[in-house]
Amino acid sequence: MKLLKKLYDEGKPIEVHTVEKTQDDLAKELGVTRQALSNHLKILKELGYIRTGRGFIDLTEKALELLGEKRGGVFIFVRIEPTKRKQVYAEIKKMNIKRIYRVTGDIDIIIEADKGHLDKILEEIASIEGVKETVTHVVLEVL
Repeated sequence: MKLLKKLYDEGKPIEVHTVEKTQDDLAKELGVTRQALSNHLKILKELGYIRTGRGFIDLTEKALELLGEKRGGVFIFVRIEPTKRKQVYAEIKKMNIKRIYRVTGDIDIIIEADKGHLDKILEEIASIEGVKETVTHVVLEVL
């Protein structure tokens, strides 16, 4: 516990996108040998673009920026019809978003998402039966 606490206290959060595939599967899909894929992954890891482990590969924030996918955060405040909450929660959980927060107050949930996918996310939310209103806040700067 002491080690975990120290690592947590001294760490910083980073955004990653996790791929849960074996390297054998990726090599087949890319049409390269397992050894060639391993060499490429080693270089990407040394450059800080990925982290690897057994059965997963994480793209780091640095990789997302290189790919043009790191465009800043968005918070979407959603009001839901009380009788439709469970259905709306289930639909929103299926979406490609960072986090969903169920909160108290004037709104029902807060969705944290990436600005690069905002239009698609808002379209998906608007199509869900039971969503009464959304208010979107784009992050300008993290202080």
